[in-house]
Amino acid sequence: MPELLSLASGYGTFLTPAVAAEAAIRSIQAGQLPVVPAAGLPLLQEAIAGRYQQLEGTSVTPGQVVITPGAKAALSLLLAAVLRPGDEVLLPTPNWFGFWELITQAGGVVRELPLSSADGYTLHPEQVRAALTPRTRLLLFSNPNNPTGRVYQPEELGALLAVTQDFPNLYLLSDEIYDLISFASKPTPSLLEFPDPRGRHLVVNGFSKSLALIGWGVGYLVAPEPLARQCAARLHATGGAVAVPAQHAALAVTQAAASVASGLVSQLHTNRALMLAHLATLPGVPLVVPEATYYFFPDLRAYLPPAPRPQAAADQLVQHLRQAGLEVVNGSLCCAPGFVRLSYAVPEPVLHEALNRLSTALRQLDPNLVG
Repeated sequence: MPELLSLASGYGTFLTPAVAAEAAIRSIQAGQLPVVPAAGLPLLQEAIAGRYQQLEGTSVTPGQVVITPGAKAALSLLLAAVLRPGDEVLLPTPNWFGFWELITQAGGVVRELPLSSADGYTLHPEQVRAALTPRTRLLLFSNPNNPTGRVYQPEELGALLAVTQDFPNLYLLSDEIYDLISFASKPTPSLLEFPDPRGRHLVVNGFSKSLALIGWGVGYLVAPEPLARQCAARLHATGGAVAVPAQHAALAVTQAAASVASGLVSQLHTNRALMLAHLATLPGVPLVVPEATYYFFPDLRAYLPPAPRPQAAADQLVQHLRQAGLEVVNGSLCCAPGFVRLSYAVPEPVLHEALNRLSTALRQLDPNLVG
């Protein structure tokens, strides 16, 4: 088997932005590091609140922001705060595979809401209404979506909220960690841009995807202040504040977010075009262009080997790709067997070779499809 090339990582190969490294170093060289509240460095809370205040209709306060050791921690804190044992979480799928474990650990039960690639993973309001039950405590979605790259625009979110407002005890949680890695004509909207009279809108975000702080372990949540205080108290009891130098790095990239994110998007353009052109040559693979993230999520069901269940066939396909020297994310993990998630946030020579291996492996499965 050739040396394995991976298009499976959720992290890019971006360098830490210079402004972030310099800010962290300055904080260390300034003398003894301060002890900061568990909720985070006040300057960082203010900067994040200020970022959202620039959006139309938002009034986020620093007290609503809690800095966490990564976005997973933000999710975990919010889920623990709002879920009671046995509460159901409605999760539109395909979606990030990590949600299932986080929900289960918080005592919740996942109820999947399957969306279709045939209509671009549209989140139909009446489909949502039919799926909500008295046991549904939380609707969790990601915008942009990982793995599909789908962006839900304001009119779509507005239609969704027109349904959820009829369920006064329902929380909505939007994972927006890829919000600035977008190729769409409009910015990715935030759930925080919409009225929240009942205090039920929750957002998680971080710095490792859109702002290149890979390995720094900084994320955050935004919630109504009573819930934010509850999350901060739990963080204090179980660990404490994120390391101060890392928070200064996050502050620097927050203040320079537009330039940092635009630089990353610019870096990604060549690889995005390369992967798009390559996938367009694969017979039997519908061409879907993701609006955001650094993933494609191609439908390879035309190449599935015979198997009693779609998931078993998908597992065989992914194993075949691995034997050909290519590691991908199995779409079954995201509730989409036969699809695979491919990252193009890798060095260009690696991507060239990985895509060649993909074509070769698929040709071996069905030479009639791949010419």
